[in-house]
Amino acid sequence: MRSRGSRFEWFWSLVLIALGTLLLLDNYLLLADFDAGSWWPLLLVVLGAWIVLRGDFVPNAEARTFGITRGSVEAATLEIGAGEIDVRARALQREGRLIAGQYAAGSRPQLNVEDTLAHLRMDRAVTPWFAFADWEVGLAQDLPWSVYISTHLGQVQLDLSGLIVQTAVVGTGFGDIQLTCPQEAFEPLYLRSALGNIHVLTPPGCSAHIHTQGASLFRVHADTNRYEQIAPDLYVTRDTTADHTPVEIHVRGTFGDAYFA
Repeated sequence: MRSRGSRFEWFWSLVLIALGTLLLLDNYLLLADFDAGSWWPLLLVVLGAWIVLRGDFVPNAEARTFGITRGSVEAATLEIGAGEIDVRARALQREGRLIAGQYAAGSRPQLNVEDTLAHLRMDRAVTPWFAFADWEVGLAQDLPWSVYISTHLGQVQLDLSGLIVQTAVVGTGFGDIQLTCPQEAFEPLYLRSALGNIHVLTPPGCSAHIHTQGASLFRVHADTNRYEQIAPDLYVTRDTTADHTPVEIHVRGTFGDAYFA
């Protein structure tokens, strides 16, 4: 966001002043035994510090905020291909908006509306390779969502509590997944991670059936106060609510662990 960039807007100015001063003194032979050429690794240190401070490489790649009004939309699909960027999604508190949040340069959601169905896509492929600002999105609470998120290095935090959920599919390569379970979902939710941990959080009163599948190195850790294991690959919540159909969640991993709390 702009405030993040302005916080360190003095950074490059001080660096350039310092380097310029050293080079000027060296040109006029005012620094004894000083070799300016030997200091080029300092540039790598400066660039690395800049990435740590800002999360991006150049100023025009910083995160930007966005908001799209709902209009006549009655159902929506969100598709995110994040690559190595972290993604956080949650319920949007502001009424009248379809989606709002923060995105990296060039990745503003592409919106396509057919009748009353909206399809939004955020694609890492259209983002500068040196932009690593996290993607944070808030979703309207008063319409059903289908959410599809994939990363190969990024992590995903998906808070579906407070949302109307049609379905959700989340897949990561080397990243963790954290899912907060919705009160209900019309279709099953799918979580997949090749090398990462999967965390499933069920709020009090939420009813969930979690089906697990994984290799021998993929272990499951379930809070026994919240879950009962009724089969080798099935965990169900203990404090269920009869008013809602249990949310079906399918968890699969290769390396890493699954945590149910």
